[in-house]
Amino acid sequence: MSVPVFADDVEILISMEELKARIAVLGEKITRDYFGEPLTVLLILKGSFMFGADLIRAIDLPLSVDFMGLASYGADTESSGVVRITQDLSNPVKDRHVLIVEDIVDTGLTMKYLLENLGSRKPSSVKICSLLEKPARSSYEIEIDYLGFTIPDKFVVGYGLDHAERYRNLPFVGVLTRDCMERR
Repeated sequence: MSVPVFADDVEILISMEELKARIAVLGEKITRDYFGEPLTVLLILKGSFMFGADLIRAIDLPLSVDFMGLASYGADTESSGVVRITQDLSNPVKDRHVLIVEDIVDTGLTMKYLLENLGSRKPSSVKICSLLEKPARSSYEIEIDYLGFTIPDKFVVGYGLDHAERYRNLPFVGVLTRDCMERR
């Protein structure tokens, strides 16, 4: 797979190979934990779409997939502090086991909101699978059941994560270079 030319703006934090290896481990654990259960995998848009697609392929179970869009950042690198639903579920989750697939848990605000929202819909259970966790930014205690990587307090892009809707298509997770940030 070739790396886009604009990837020069980004320093690799987690390589494509590291991502693939960790997702395989997560998929195996989720397969064991949900064997024989009605599982709905809920991808949180837009950032989790690449991680979610690879994770679903690593889960060896029949499952259903749904999507929910939430936003708290806009075009900034800091959360606005307000979470809004940009796309709601297309199917009920009542009496289903729901696995939330998120790209990153940093402040915990979005996840806190989502857990409260889903709780009112009466699922059998709700667990979280996040590609990344940034504990230095945490404002709310969120239990992540399946975690890919813990990262330092840096703004990351790639593998579905963006800065102002750019960089999502990078095949790795990286940090924008200082030169790139200064040009913005």
